Amino acid sequence: MEATLEQIPRTGKVDLTIQVSATINYSAEAARRLAGRFVANEIGYLLRCGDPKLVVSERLYWRVPIILALPTTGPIGTVGTIDVDVETGQLSIAPEQIAEITRHAESLAAAHSTAERPAP
Repeated sequence: MEATLEQIPRTGKVDLTIQVSATINYSAEAARRLAGRFVANEIGYLLRCGDPKLVVSERLYWRVPIILALPTTGPIGTVGTIDVDVETGQLSIAPEQIAEITRHAESLAAAHSTAERPAP
């Protein structure tokens, strides 16, 4: 498991004491399944979920990467993320994020198909 800490200054002295209390009711795999179901039903069937990372913030949540995978080549790149609360399983994704994931996926797919075409 990997943890990501947010909002830590890039320079200067840092004293860090972490104490977060949460009940992890949703494992990384459960978070991946929840995000995967959402992505397949609401965004696009060519999107898959990668390995979630545990993020420590005001709350604990899993950050699940969303990966574009084409039938002919498999995974070609990450197009966004979805956060899943470790206690409730609630997905944190706004309509703007969905639009951004869609734009990234379309752009990446277009770039990939252009790169695969043989020169005339």
